[in-house]
Amino acid sequence: MTEKEKIMIIEESMDLDEGTLSTEDVLDDFDEWDSLAVLSFIALVEERMHKNVDAAELKKVVTVADALTLM
Repeated sequence: MTEKEKIMIIEESMDLDEGTLSTEDVLDDFDEWDSLAVLSFIALVEERMHKNVDAAELKKVVTVADALTLM
């Protein structure tokens, strides 16, 4: 999966338009990065990438780049 495809998963979980996020963006700067988006992110990663997301590690995520590393 490409970096762009991974970013699209994050954007989808936050209900943002494609191309909204870049790797340098701080997720907490977006009102859309809320508890529902976090749950959606976990579900989408598990569904599309067949990878479990560790909640403790997800709490440490600050930027989009951090989320990509977690993915």
